[in-house]
Amino acid sequence: MIDYPTNFKSIQNRIAEIDPIKYGSTRNFADGAVTKLSPYISRGVISTRDIFEHLKTLDLAWFEVERLVQELAWRDFFQNVWKQKGDEIFTDLIQPQEQVENHGIPTAILKGETGIQILDDALKTLYETGYLHNHLRMYLASVCCNIAHCHWSEPAKWLYSNLLDGDLASNHLSWQWVAGSFSSKKYFANQDNLNKYFGGTQKNTFLDVEYSELETLKTPEILKENAKFSLHTDLGDFETSSLDSRKTLLFTYYNLDPNWYDDEDFQRVLLLEPSFFEKHPVSKKVLDFAFELSKNIPDLKIFVGEFSALNQIISKENIYYKEHPTNNHFLGTREPRKSLPTLEGDFGSFFSYWKKIKKELQLEFESR
Repeated sequence: MIDYPTNFKSIQNRIAEIDPIKYGSTRNFADGAVTKLSPYISRGVISTRDIFEHLKTLDLAWFEVERLVQELAWRDFFQNVWKQKGDEIFTDLIQPQEQVENHGIPTAILKGETGIQILDDALKTLYETGYLHNHLRMYLASVCCNIAHCHWSEPAKWLYSNLLDGDLASNHLSWQWVAGSFSSKKYFANQDNLNKYFGGTQKNTFLDVEYSELETLKTPEILKENAKFSLHTDLGDFETSSLDSRKTLLFTYYNLDPNWYDDEDFQRVLLLEPSFFEKHPVSKKVLDFAFELSKNIPDLKIFVGEFSALNQIISKENIYYKEHPTNNHFLGTREPRKSLPTLEGDFGSFFSYWKKIKKELQLEFESR
């Protein structure tokens, strides 16, 4: 079971433990050498650039780290799409999802009672820990969207709310990629595929068919009952601190970077906007994890309320914040986030994006 410590020293140690070679060959397997860093990137504690800088210190060739760098680039690609498209990422982005029969979530998924042991065990782990292997996320999305024929949006909200590494761009755009609304075709996996990568031996499930049969498979009886996603994030446990009007670093759910101006004298405030969590709710486990990460930031004050209310206390001239699609309404000095490339723009696919940035990254890596 993968655990996620919240103290910054442990997070730094986890970066040092990365094995890029094993990652490249095993990442899709249940016991693969995954980095276990995704929650810290999602919450802005560290960045993809930080990991790349560490890779540059290793005595490895480009081809030995390329697969890991490419996976980091996927995250930056999703962030770039979010910046370019804004709230359009919450709708079918390239084309309508085909064969949609409902806009709910299979209750068998919600209960972890699909009859497919690998998925049911994974769902139990998700609820207990907030972790779900990336390959299992694809299986889960495929079952919801392409076997149960649910529109991707409701199950994407549900999964996001339960993930410690929940990121709206990575999560929602990945669901769309599987569902075929952000890709040229849908993603399918059968029981043999699950067994291969997750050590299963199960047979005679609704996925135990040839790939040629999956696209025309009728919704299995066990997946026909569905429910709407419903969750309220309670911010009542967070006590609003007393603020003054001096220069302030504004932290958010997506920016908990303890190194941000760590040697300068700022007031440090974590802003928790009720409107954001009403629109994009997360579970108590997920929010508590983020709060524990925020404890790495010294003398951090909490403000539960909208930015407009905070702005009445602190003028925009004294507010500093990091750019992010969730805070386009902020006023003050906006600073860039760190990422692998400096490249931005509207790219049709990840691979056109990767083609643009690969040479730059390889040159930087090899000239270290």
